[in-house]
Amino acid sequence: MIGILNRKLLRDVWGIRGQAVAIGMVMGAGVAMFIMYLSTFESLRLTQRTYYERYRFADVFGAAKRAPLRLQERIAEIPGVKQAETRVVIEVTLDVPGLSEPAVGRLISIPEVRRKILNDVFLRKGRYIQPDRPDEVLVGEAFALAHDLDPGATVDAVINGRRRKLDIVGIALSPEHVYSIRAGELIPDNRHFGVFWMGRRALAAAFDMEGGFNDLVISLAPGASPQPVIDQVDQLLKPYGGLGAIPRSLQLSNWFLSAELEQLQAIGFILPIVFLLVAAFLLNVVLTRTVNVQREQIAALKAIGYSNAELGWHYAKWSLVIGLVGAAVGTAGGSWMGSGMTSLYNAFYRFPVLEYHLSAAVVAQSLVVSLAAALLGAVNAVRSAVVLPPAEAMRPEPPASYRETMLERIGLKRFVSQSGRMILRNIQRRPGRALVSVVGVACGAAMLILGTFFLDSMDVLMDVQFNVMQRQDVSVSFIESESASALHESLRLPGVFHAEKTRSLAARLRFQHRNRQVGIIGLPADSELTRVVDTSLEKVYLPSQGLVLSTKLAELLGVREGDLLTVEVLEGRRPVTQVVVADLVEEYLGINAYMEVESVNRLLGEGKNLTGVHLLVDSAEVDDLYRRLKSMPLVAGVTLKRAALQSFKDTLAETLNIMIFFNVLFAATIAFGVVYNAARISLAERSRELASLRVIGFTRAEISMILLGELALLVLVAIPIGLLLGYGAAVLIVSGLSTELYRFPAVVSTQTYALAAITILAAGMFSGLVVRRKLDHLDLVAVLKTRE
Repeated sequence: MIGILNRKLLRDVWGIRGQAVAIGMVMGAGVAMFIMYLSTFESLRLTQRTYYERYRFADVFGAAKRAPLRLQERIAEIPGVKQAETRVVIEVTLDVPGLSEPAVGRLISIPEVRRKILNDVFLRKGRYIQPDRPDEVLVGEAFALAHDLDPGATVDAVINGRRRKLDIVGIALSPEHVYSIRAGELIPDNRHFGVFWMGRRALAAAFDMEGGFNDLVISLAPGASPQPVIDQVDQLLKPYGGLGAIPRSLQLSNWFLSAELEQLQAIGFILPIVFLLVAAFLLNVVLTRTVNVQREQIAALKAIGYSNAELGWHYAKWSLVIGLVGAAVGTAGGSWMGSGMTSLYNAFYRFPVLEYHLSAAVVAQSLVVSLAAALLGAVNAVRSAVVLPPAEAMRPEPPASYRETMLERIGLKRFVSQSGRMILRNIQRRPGRALVSVVGVACGAAMLILGTFFLDSMDVLMDVQFNVMQRQDVSVSFIESESASALHESLRLPGVFHAEKTRSLAARLRFQHRNRQVGIIGLPADSELTRVVDTSLEKVYLPSQGLVLSTKLAELLGVREGDLLTVEVLEGRRPVTQVVVADLVEEYLGINAYMEVESVNRLLGEGKNLTGVHLLVDSAEVDDLYRRLKSMPLVAGVTLKRAALQSFKDTLAETLNIMIFFNVLFAATIAFGVVYNAARISLAERSRELASLRVIGFTRAEISMILLGELALLVLVAIPIGLLLGYGAAVLIVSGLSTELYRFPAVVSTQTYALAAITILAAGMFSGLVVRRKLDHLDLVAVLKTRE
């Protein structure tokens, strides 16, 4: 008996192979997305853990103005500390061959004689520095690739006011700089920021740090909690200008990488589930109709002894066959695409080795999810087959009753052709099935919007960040806070016709049991070059008292407008005070806190000092400006808006473009699968009726108009519904992908809506051509002999 049912199963699936392939494509697309995203996530996570472990990535990071070396022993004795190492870390201005604008280099001290250290370096190329050559350095791979630097090249640096030539002897990587980005920035710029490793004695001598340090890294004993260690480190460093220790989770490179992995994992679960639910929906429609057509067969099988359980399992296997084929195709495709995506990530995150790894667990999860979707699609059909009494099943379904539609009843019959009335009456006869078709096609349109709206979000994000908020051309930061005269000197620089000051300070914000270490940005209340804006992009004027927080930072701290925050300043006299949350603003990048610059000065008990300036520059004199900035010893770094925008496009945009390409490919697949299935089911249901019309004299074109006109009407109704569903799904996706690093605006452009609508129409036309071809080859005698 089992053999007979299995042969029937194969014949049934083969009989609707076109629809089975379409459903399998949709299910395969969902599985492929699941495999692609989650295997890439696992590969990155495994690589991250292995790299951190082998090269001893620190657990706690601390910094100070200048602390004595003897403090290292006391830090090492803190309970929970496994190893503590002190360093000298300085940022300097670089003059790189072939780059007109100044760049910033972070110099990190390393032992002259190589040994195992925390945050150890991996040599990609070249050799380690030699003790008797103080100008030798290792350079980070990202900066080296951006400038085609190899061992033997040189770079000029302004070190403590003196120009010095650095000899590059090796290209290196470090777990501390997997994501190479400057503190205080959100976009990596490998052309204008690079990491260098220099001998401890040479770097300390250049900055008067002999016998001292300004940076600290700590590894913890297994099971030790970082917070008690951080508290004691802060107490020890406080007299020496401590800037607040942080755990590994907040270390800049690791923070960015972890946020990226969280987003990748979230996408890997959300989008595939949507695809598989649509596949389950299609399976339900097709299998339910199959059961209705096979009523007499089910009755006969029950009559000769097959049990309800056997028949239920037979129709469940029907969907499982499609699910297994879809899973197999999706696993192969997802593995190939995951390998390509992993290679793409290797261009942005610097690991010694990043290999693609597809684990058995991910394959098993994808198989379970796809089979669960297949069974979900079979539930209704299986229930129908099981509960159908044999006597009732032997009788064909009662003929449908046709009656006038509402348009006809209100006297508009003369405006509707005969074919049009037949289309409307058939939809009225089976509104449930029409609704199912509309919902299916609408899901296809919604998936197309989900696949492409990220481009619209990116456009809005970049426009708000780089045109509305950041209106300056150049931002200059100083090594130390400078007096108000630095602002006037900035106005005398070549090409500068407007300048605004900024005063930033490191602080820890506390509210109840929550705290966060951030940089408070002090701006003029009426700042024009760096604007704080609300969700409607209207300028927010900074109040004379209080803080303005990004909504994401407020969420992390659990505060609302009007709450009092404890502000612990981590520099100068280190005052601790309470400040009211004056306003909250929605921002797309980072977690920021703003304060009116004069309030910052009062908080620190200083004059009108500043730590940087924002400049508007005449493009005709920009090269002269760059030359002056390269030679100024008080300049710690220069940020160019043009370069930041280009870097943003080269990193986030490029990564998203690849993801969007795959999403659109999958969405187009689902759109075709949905529309094609709707057309084939409609043909199967109405083939007897259409054959009857051919016999009584209707032409092929006329019966095609009846069938395809109904399909066209359903598609046209479904498109606006799908566009609304797509927008709603985009809002949900955006809210699910909100991290400390990025928040994408829920924006869908007219072009995206148009692309989704055109794609659905194209899928409908293609499906219509396939169905029209089958209509042309309709066997009238065979169709009229069938009983439904």
